[in-house]
Amino acid sequence: MHSVALPPLLAELNAAALAHPHAPALRFEGQVLTHAGLHARAHRLAVRLWHDAGVRSGDRIAWLGLSHPDQIVLLLALARLGAMLVPLNFRLAPAEWRAVLADCAPRWLLHDAHWADAADALADAVAVRAIGTLTEGLDAEPVDASRSRDVPLHAGDAPALLVYTSGTTGTPKGAVHCQSHLAANLRIAREVQALTPSDRVMTVLPLFHVGGLCIQTLPALSAGAEVILHARFDAAAALECIAHERPSLTLLVPAVMKALIEHPQWQATTLASLRAVWAGSSVIPRALIDPFHARGVPVCNVYGATETGPFSIALGPAQAMTHVGSCGWLAPGVEVRLAPSADEKHGVGELLIRAPNVVRHYWPERAATDAEGWFHSGDLGQRDADGSWRIVGRAKDMIISGGENIYPAEIEHLLAEHPGVADCAVIGADDAQWGEVVVAVVVPRADAGANAVTSDQALQAMLQAYLQSRIARYKQPRRWVFASELPRTALGKVRKDELRRQLGAASPA
Repeated sequence: MHSVALPPLLAELNAAALAHPHAPALRFEGQVLTHAGLHARAHRLAVRLWHDAGVRSGDRIAWLGLSHPDQIVLLLALARLGAMLVPLNFRLAPAEWRAVLADCAPRWLLHDAHWADAADALADAVAVRAIGTLTEGLDAEPVDASRSRDVPLHAGDAPALLVYTSGTTGTPKGAVHCQSHLAANLRIAREVQALTPSDRVMTVLPLFHVGGLCIQTLPALSAGAEVILHARFDAAAALECIAHERPSLTLLVPAVMKALIEHPQWQATTLASLRAVWAGSSVIPRALIDPFHARGVPVCNVYGATETGPFSIALGPAQAMTHVGSCGWLAPGVEVRLAPSADEKHGVGELLIRAPNVVRHYWPERAATDAEGWFHSGDLGQRDADGSWRIVGRAKDMIISGGENIYPAEIEHLLAEHPGVADCAVIGADDAQWGEVVVAVVVPRADAGANAVTSDQALQAMLQAYLQSRIARYKQPRRWVFASELPRTALGKVRKDELRRQLGAASPA
């Protein structure tokens, strides 16, 4: 390829390859790819993409598959060409995949063997070309100097990653991450997590979202560290990895934390190698944090969104045990302010975020920020006296009952700590007298042991008594609904819009 300056993302990652060429970069199912090997593989794939697949600057290439090193190789190869990776969420329904592909019109749909049938059906439905792999035989293929010279290395900044939001309230939007956004996020995440070449990071969250890809995986690679990549999360495999491969860091979400804590091998698994567990969530129930803290592992937190890198606000290990429930402090280079709200007297407002890792637009050219560069998160935040931040709920979820503002997250936290509750969500329902009333939707815990109750009515009475001494009367749920599960997005967020629709036909307790 032509000798020109590397574009931003490749420059960040290539520094690690130059400094630690022979150190392991990616460990996957018994195979190890070094830092130098990772970039050599990306170079070879870029040549193949240019000559054999006709990929050019600005093209979109979709990926449907489980997490795999070649997904990262593909991202780097496309970055060399100025093209974009579109990772598909493999948990979505076919109709949702079709909507994404119809929106961004990729040149190719790459897939693994597991999703071959689904990819072929998608290709027929949206007129995109599907191919199982472009990396077969890549390492054994001799280097053709003339083919390599013919491929231009894209100079400067360019869109590199097109990630679709989870769509909790409507049609998902494609956030366009340019290389400069990804590079800025690498630097921020690397600094806040104090990543070094000696770190070993266990990645169990899927790479189809910025959480699994951009909070630890890419920053670790940019630091010269090793990433132990799992194709998908499995609690037993994750605990075995912690015990035998001894990672120093990992990134989890509440559902994954719950699965680990409840696994039979949890207590028997040593966690001594972990200097911290990071969690990608605005709110983490204390019931999921305490078991880690009890074993000396701080649970840190990253607050952000698909559009923000996502490293925006972070609670590091030094403050994790004293600030449970907090999102922490602003990450370096990140600005946050509160938009005016109806609850300014309590210092609550919508979080507006401005930073070098915040995307500027959705695909193709819809603005993601306002004219001054602020991203409107939709989350209601509050700044504490020590400068740390906490999330009190979503702006659209705030309940106004009898003129009082009620934040569902406060009630959800308390309910989640009750031993009889497996899962819960709080929403507002229209009421002729109060305007809105609080509705608690509860999934009873089936294995509560001595805390098990014989009926929904008995559990309701217990929860009402439990809340009475903990929150004001006007915040108390006026309606209770018991369910076997809550509707969630593919990323685990509760679909409160769907809950509201379901409640129209539900019979409250």
